[in-house]
Amino acid sequence: MSEGSVQHQQPAVPVLEEQRLDEFLGAVPERGQWRYRPRRVGMVWRSKAFRAGAVITVLALCGLFILALVREQTGTEGFLVGLGLAVLPVPLLMSAFRWLDRVEPGPWRNLLFAFFWGACAAALVAILANSFATRWIATATADPGSADTLGATVIAPVVEESAKATAVLLIFLFRRREFGGVVDGIVVAGFTATGFAFTENILYLGNAFGEDQELGTTGFASVTAGTFFVRVVMSPFAHPLFTVLSGIGLGMAALGGRRHRIRRITLPLLGLVLAMGLHALWNGSSALGPYGFYVVYGAFMVPCFALVTWLAIWSRQRELRTLSTELPVYAAAGWLAPAEPLALASMRARGMARDMARHWNSHPDRGRGRAAARTVAEYESFATSLAMLRRRARHDGAGPDFALREQELLHHLWHRRLVASPALTHAAHATGRVRVPRPPAPLPFPRQMPYGDAAVRQPPAPHRHYGGYNPYREDSGGAQGGR
Repeated sequence: MSEGSVQHQQPAVPVLEEQRLDEFLGAVPERGQWRYRPRRVGMVWRSKAFRAGAVITVLALCGLFILALVREQTGTEGFLVGLGLAVLPVPLLMSAFRWLDRVEPGPWRNLLFAFFWGACAAALVAILANSFATRWIATATADPGSADTLGATVIAPVVEESAKATAVLLIFLFRRREFGGVVDGIVVAGFTATGFAFTENILYLGNAFGEDQELGTTGFASVTAGTFFVRVVMSPFAHPLFTVLSGIGLGMAALGGRRHRIRRITLPLLGLVLAMGLHALWNGSSALGPYGFYVVYGAFMVPCFALVTWLAIWSRQRELRTLSTELPVYAAAGWLAPAEPLALASMRARGMARDMARHWNSHPDRGRGRAAARTVAEYESFATSLAMLRRRARHDGAGPDFALREQELLHHLWHRRLVASPALTHAAHATGRVRVPRPPAPLPFPRQMPYGDAAVRQPPAPHRHYGGYNPYREDSGGAQGGR
């Protein structure tokens, strides 16, 4: 048998048997050795706390430095006005990108790192490098006007997109297990660019306010209002759109696996070049005449935004289809209930399962309900990771640690199944993911039914409300007894 055919063999699924269950779960590494958590190493510079502290310190110093530079250019009043206006689109952008990441949500530490990298480190590099390059070009050509134009259309796109893409590359390299595809690349790049645009908007809006103070203009005719309309209202997704192209390139490289080395290099470079090109076109639109901005906005920015939005939604649906394709083998082995893969492949069913678990466990203690909903969310996350792990193993070959990682994920699912499995099963029925036959019409007279194991219990009928069926009540035929 050739090496290629061995790599494409489907990974074996552990058979769930009562006599082998304890043996299988006992083979899971100890808690401190779980592969889905950073491993503790004795060296100080490799410890999680030291690295986190170093990153926070560097970003904090960059943030203080960039704020001092912006305040020096805009003044105190301009800085405060720019800060108040620039923060308005940030929650919208962050919510939009987080919404895309609902199937397999990335950890917030990665997203916050990306945001503050863009707002502090990338913005500082851009301001210093752009200022130095513009001054050098002006000195070399003795033409300040052409130096500004060349700096905006050539230097700024190269410097800014490279600085922003560095955050995506760092997460791709050092958080590889949490960066698995196009959606992850889009989300991380979007958070990075949102932070960069936030700092840049403070600078532009603060300078615009300073001009209005000198000219005495106010209201809708002011420079501040015009700058706010162009940068915050019409084009809040401009910087995220540029950097998302780099994120898509790295996301496609992540999907390529270890065997496609050329793709892992060329696709990120192609995405970075496209980001620089679109950024240069956007910055150079002012040189195309009085209507250049509107031409570029309508002919390039809007279609690119629509295409990237479609790609993001399609990639998310692809991840959901992966769940319905990969998880049935675990359901056949007994690790999941038969309806769970269908529920996990639906965002509506996943949300309903969390709500049902919260409702079923909230009486009399609401804290238990919140804990149950959190358990279901963790179950959904681990199941998604299991499906993605198996898909990568089938397409790129099972790695040497595949069995240990699979055991760890199944271990997490097994210890949360009593809460999550009934909620997901009921959500699959309630959302129509599982078609059940219509119950028979009631008989005119009561009929004696046996008790105990011989009793015939009908499956729960779908409900549009949370009353009725409760799997945690013994009289409803639920899973309290367990199996």
